[in-house]
Amino acid sequence: MIIYEYPFNERIRTLLRLEDLYERFQYFLNQEHPLQHHVALSTIFEMLEVVGRADLKSDLLQELERQKQTLTGYRTHPNVQAEVLDSVLVDVERISSALINTQGKTGQAIRDNEWLMGIRGRTIIPGGACEFDLPSYYAWQNRPAEKRHQDIENWFAPLLPLFNAVNMVLRLLRDSGIRVKIIAQSGSYQQMLQGKTYQMLRMELNPELNVIPEASANKYMLWVRFTSQDGDMKPKPIDSDIPFELTLC
Repeated sequence: MIIYEYPFNERIRTLLRLEDLYERFQYFLNQEHPLQHHVALSTIFEMLEVVGRADLKSDLLQELERQKQTLTGYRTHPNVQAEVLDSVLVDVERISSALINTQGKTGQAIRDNEWLMGIRGRTIIPGGACEFDLPSYYAWQNRPAEKRHQDIENWFAPLLPLFNAVNMVLRLLRDSGIRVKIIAQSGSYQQMLQGKTYQMLRMELNPELNVIPEASANKYMLWVRFTSQDGDMKPKPIDSDIPFELTLC
């Protein structure tokens, strides 16, 4: 199944972007070629652009506290597995404490590294990180892969508590929804939300359907319409019935 996610507000949109960057960073960090480590380092620079929001840390702490209160309320539910619930609550508390203990502006240690900021300034320019522009960076790229890997991990370390919080918030959010099987009649689906607040929707589709969902929503109504794309042509609406699974989180 292909999973599509649609954020209902700017905060969740930011968290999904950070999650995407973190997955890319992890993938290229765990490779060995200098060009792959270049992508990992460039991804850290992209992260800095997103985490620069002054209220991101406080937003994450507030969301973790809200989730903690919600989960604590489940203790009296007869069908809840107490050990699993307690484990999740311990993780939430640990991640919150680590985020609280981070000092200064997120990513400030990277911004204070003049060598890294010199590389960042050149990567903005197409082809700007060539060996003749940044000989010291080229020399670093020719160090053993294990050394480069350790350096990048050390540079990223101050950002790790924030990304652990991002991952936990999104994990709890995804687990909060109930998956429902839907048929989009003639390639279109609408649902009244009756003013209930949701933060994200998830759609699961069979890839063999070869369709693309487009979603829009406000606090009253959700719209999903499906399109198809053939070759280089612009996606076109389809008029056949499309089965999919919908989760509102």
